[in-house]
Amino acid sequence: MKSDIVAVSSKGRGLDDALALADRTAKQLGLSPRDALRMRLLVEEMMNMVRSIVGQLEGKFWIETEDRAYRLNLQMASLLDAEQRKQLLSASTSGKNEAHRGIMGKIRAFFEPMPIEDTPAYLAGTIVRGKASDDLTWSLDAYRERLLKRKDASDEARQEWDELEKSVVSHITDNVTVSIHNYDVELMIYKKLD
Repeated sequence: MKSDIVAVSSKGRGLDDALALADRTAKQLGLSPRDALRMRLLVEEMMNMVRSIVGQLEGKFWIETEDRAYRLNLQMASLLDAEQRKQLLSASTSGKNEAHRGIMGKIRAFFEPMPIEDTPAYLAGTIVRGKASDDLTWSLDAYRERLLKRKDASDEARQEWDELEKSVVSHITDNVTVSIHNYDVELMIYKKLD
């Protein structure tokens, strides 16, 4: 079953409506207080990520339920092109987006337009290219698997593993995927219920 769709933006529009939708859906599913809190927490993480994105993004949020599972969906189109993003980042001392810390910070990177050749190193080996050259998919499972293979290889790898281990999102979800087509990005958080 697909819920109503809530319009959201990086300027804050619809964020409270998305949380209310999560509360209604949890009630409709008869979730335990613990599972309802987890759903709300995941929606809060998604909405906090949206709020922290530089530039103007417009999109929609909805929840899909099936049997004993749900999927949170966030679909957005960036209104900030690569040149505008470059100009904004040039104001930073390092010239880089320093906000890509933690798992949600890394996921947020997908919502900021960037040429494929500028893909951050931490995403290497975790992105699958689709049929079209600009169709890309990233998953938390692939990222976790990549880190498992190299978590003892370097200080950077150990730091990434520690970030993943500390992430609430990685502990309470079954998978997170990000799909990209041109400047349209879709974030999906999948959770099986006990």
